[in-house]
Amino acid sequence: MKYSEIPVAQTVLLSCLDKGIRHVVISPGSRNAPLTLGFTAHPDITAYSIVDERCAAFFALGIAQQLQQAVAVICSSGSALLNYYPAIAEAFYSNIPLVVLSADRPVYRIDIGDGQTIRQDHVFDRHLAYSAPLQQDVTHHTEAILQSNQQQLIPIPFRSEKLGELQQQTQAFNALEIHNALSAAIEQQKPVHINIPMEEPLYNTIDSPTVVLPVFPENSPKEVVSSPSESFLNCWNQASKKMILVGCLPPNTLSKEILDWWAADPSIIVLKETTSNLHHTQFISSIDTLIAPVEHQSQQQETWSLLRPDMLITVGGMIVSKKVKTFLRNHPPQHHFHIDEREAYDTFYQGVFHEVAYPNAFFKAVPKSTVTSDYKAVWLALQHERTRAHDQYMKNTPFSDLKVFEVLLRRIPDAYQLQIGNSSSIRYMQLFENNPTHTQFCNRGTSGIDGSTSTAVGALAASKTPTLLISGDLSFLYDSNGLWNAHLRNDFRIVVINNGGGGIFRILPGTQSDATFATFFETQHALTAKQLARMYGFRYQKARSNWGLKRALSSFFKPSSQPKLLEIFTPAEKNAELLKNYFKFLAV
Repeated sequence: MKYSEIPVAQTVLLSCLDKGIRHVVISPGSRNAPLTLGFTAHPDITAYSIVDERCAAFFALGIAQQLQQAVAVICSSGSALLNYYPAIAEAFYSNIPLVVLSADRPVYRIDIGDGQTIRQDHVFDRHLAYSAPLQQDVTHHTEAILQSNQQQLIPIPFRSEKLGELQQQTQAFNALEIHNALSAAIEQQKPVHINIPMEEPLYNTIDSPTVVLPVFPENSPKEVVSSPSESFLNCWNQASKKMILVGCLPPNTLSKEILDWWAADPSIIVLKETTSNLHHTQFISSIDTLIAPVEHQSQQQETWSLLRPDMLITVGGMIVSKKVKTFLRNHPPQHHFHIDEREAYDTFYQGVFHEVAYPNAFFKAVPKSTVTSDYKAVWLALQHERTRAHDQYMKNTPFSDLKVFEVLLRRIPDAYQLQIGNSSSIRYMQLFENNPTHTQFCNRGTSGIDGSTSTAVGALAASKTPTLLISGDLSFLYDSNGLWNAHLRNDFRIVVINNGGGGIFRILPGTQSDATFATFFETQHALTAKQLARMYGFRYQKARSNWGLKRALSSFFKPSSQPKLLEIFTPAEKNAELLKNYFKFLAV
């Protein structure tokens, strides 16, 4: 076993091990060599090499998403660190414990003209649970420290007999800061940043650590109440129209007993997102197919009145459906309660009561409702109408994005993990029923397109489950470096739906006929994924018609000696027209 000779590097490694961190994603560099040498040498650590730091952070996020554990990312100094920010923001809003370990140059070398030297401390503070700028060791290469006229680490005149005492203070400070940061990541399920200044030489190792971690008292756990508040119970017992809206959730968050109870209660309707990983025949998954058509009806106010809940209960993370947000903002419930152990967002502008509780334990303590209601029946009757209209429309729908999703989702084998790109991909997914054997994930914290591929590859590395990434062309091309690694298994599948640009902008309101739209919004292009697939060792397939798509899918999921990529080319203008007509048709 080898350890860096630099004390702070040892402290970081030992602290991470002490806190149960076992997966580390490392990007190459020189300044982070002391960390790389220690983490890669330890038998309890699984280390991954990812060159591109932006991809590395999303890759780590994918691992943490699957394992529900803190995962560390390690980078060199300078601009390398800044590339972590998109994934840090995603982790912050998706409640994922990402531990950023950034190597830094000594403080006296900052702003003097040295390369790859920036102001790294506190750079991510607005999106962190904890920021820990560590202090530089004074016993490592003391001569180099004293050489600088900018240094303030060692008092001048220098007294060598005081050096040991000064190093003990530094070590104590660093150990406490690292402990606080790692505790915050694990307890709050949020990203943290530990910045680690180190002086050269960087590559020297020793056989045993020279530092000993102090024993810190156990943090008092945040009080999480399992029982509902009196306010919740009063509303619950009186409301005859209860809506439970479920956003992003890890699989198996709620027990079957609770789901069956919700399904049997006539006063409860459950609206679930694709990323909720909940399944029941009495739940509504294709939310937009019910709500969006109401906007095209002549007597929409009457329908809104029937659908409006008295009591809204939200569970899980961010909501994809803009339609349900608009509906609940314009026709607000009397009360909104969010059940979560961490935080609650006032998504619907009406005020939110936060029940600080684990959802499964919370609902086990909620009594069965006894009110008379036809609220569920109203929603399910509407769903029946919409489903019939949906099936009728799809029978006559030509080849397009909408048709692709119908054909694709029927042919994905059971027990696949689906990683879904943002923008159009996740929205089309929400128009169709989900296979209950599929687990489904999407980066909905910030809803960016920038890390979908990297997150999927990280999730693949952490899971034994076959993984399918469904991505739009811009998202895939934007994150193509996500395939630049050695962690691609043969059971990995990618479907790229290439409509020649940002197709979602043809669906959104706005001018779509001039050159500005084509160039700066839709960003039209003629690129394909074929050469990228070849470069990264994928078997490439393509489809340009319904017949071609079905033919490609007949072999796409079969076992192979290499991962596969299927690129589906669809007509951009027809896609938008068909989708708009789809919602109008459902309203008839």
